[in-house]
Amino acid sequence: MLTLLNLLSAVALLVWGTHIVRTGIMRVYGADLRRVLSRSVAKKPMAFVAGIGVTALVQSSNATTLLVTSFVAQELVALTPALVIILGADVGTALMARILTFDLSWLSPLFIFFGVVFFLGRKQTRAGQLGRASIGLGLILLALQLIVAAATPITQAAGVKVIFSSLTGDVMLDSLIGAVFAIISYSSLAAVLITATLTATGVISFKVALCLVIGANLGSGLLAMLNNSGSNAAGKQVALGSLLFKFIGSLIVLPFIDLLADWLQKLPVNDEELVIFFHVFYNLIRCLVMVPFADLMADLCQRIIREEPETDLRLKPKHLDSSALDTPALALANASRETLRMGDVLEQMLTSFSKVMHGELREEREIRRLDDDVDILYTAIKLYLAQMPKEDLPEEDSRRWAEIIEMALNLEMAGDILERMSGDVVDKSLNARRAFSVEGLAELDALLEQLNANLRLSLSVFLSHDVTSAKRLRRAKHRFRITTRRYSHKHVDRLHQQNVQSIETSSLHLGLLGDMKRLNSLFCAVAYSVLEQPDDPRDEE
Repeated sequence: MLTLLNLLSAVALLVWGTHIVRTGIMRVYGADLRRVLSRSVAKKPMAFVAGIGVTALVQSSNATTLLVTSFVAQELVALTPALVIILGADVGTALMARILTFDLSWLSPLFIFFGVVFFLGRKQTRAGQLGRASIGLGLILLALQLIVAAATPITQAAGVKVIFSSLTGDVMLDSLIGAVFAIISYSSLAAVLITATLTATGVISFKVALCLVIGANLGSGLLAMLNNSGSNAAGKQVALGSLLFKFIGSLIVLPFIDLLADWLQKLPVNDEELVIFFHVFYNLIRCLVMVPFADLMADLCQRIIREEPETDLRLKPKHLDSSALDTPALALANASRETLRMGDVLEQMLTSFSKVMHGELREEREIRRLDDDVDILYTAIKLYLAQMPKEDLPEEDSRRWAEIIEMALNLEMAGDILERMSGDVVDKSLNARRAFSVEGLAELDALLEQLNANLRLSLSVFLSHDVTSAKRLRRAKHRFRITTRRYSHKHVDRLHQQNVQSIETSSLHLGLLGDMKRLNSLFCAVAYSVLEQPDDPRDEE
């Protein structure tokens, strides 16, 4: 019993090690890997190579799948290139399985020691996160040793030999057991390694081992389906395509498994090594053959899993992929994109408010609806960022986290102000049959136009962090303040001239000027966030 627990704990350590490597690498290079994948979709060969490279770096095809699924869900990548990247990821994880099975045990203590030193000493820096990845690599190598050490005595047990003696070469049954094995161990790599150990000790035949390897690959596809069961249709389509590719590959190879086993055993390589080599070349050949059929597979997946028609007309978060929360660079990019959507809604609100001022009463209801959309997006962004492990974030990501929260809060407050302004215009002007003076209305229109321009510039500064644009936005804020003051003086002059319309709408007019000044301050706050960063030059005001 203790030996079995040792094996299970070794498998768990392997899974945990791959998780640590993935999170460490993604926290340092996540944005770069995201850029590599998004730029490699134009041609299938490039997408295939990108899938291999990214998976080899993060030590997990699941991590690559999560990235690609996120792109497809956000409509940044089409389904066809996404499936090609996934095929490349299958090859990448098979190649890493071969590399990790070399005798690298001497590296394990070095990786763990230096990883701990860097991670604890400089936790929130790039070096600290690379130390985290180093710890993960050391744990992976250690886990592989423990798996072999724990599996060897188990294979000698009489009861285990009786259990495995039931694997007599029924290719379908053996493949199914291999799939279940991969799902239980949560790692096709662990399943393949244990299969190789069982083969080396003579517990199972070489033919059964090949069937178990094919089943383990199929099990990894089933794992992807289970992991994406709660995602949207796009995510499920990617996982389904990966699973169907693996299923078709197994259907093609299994009828010839006897011939393959006989031919491979003639090679001057021991059975344990042959199992690993078969795992690598099976995935390599299968994926290369499947690449030209990615378009057909994408069409099939889209027919099987269709997008559900949208029945709720309220705006919903589109980019907040929960599977990216362990990858701060990707999660922060998702939250930024959702914040930009809030800005788009604010632009619509400003346009509708202009129509309200010109007497279109029905636009006031539209503003209330848009403000509800802003509130929904703000709440979703706030809860999404609250789930991120902020204490482990590098300093740069921590600043970006705070910027997103501040920007989203400012936009939410701006939406509330616009809704109240709209209600004031309806109650104190339209319903009361009081109209702004021609000059006053023209001034308000001019301010609204400046507000729109400043909002667009602020969203650009928020996205790009461009210092020049931030300085421009800061100057625009000061110009707006000066213009507001000048327009308030002009309004007082019209009161002095006994302009009846100005007298009737005076409190409303001055209130709108104050509200617009507050809106402008909220929009332009991001400029100071960018200019106050340590590495950015800042002019003295």
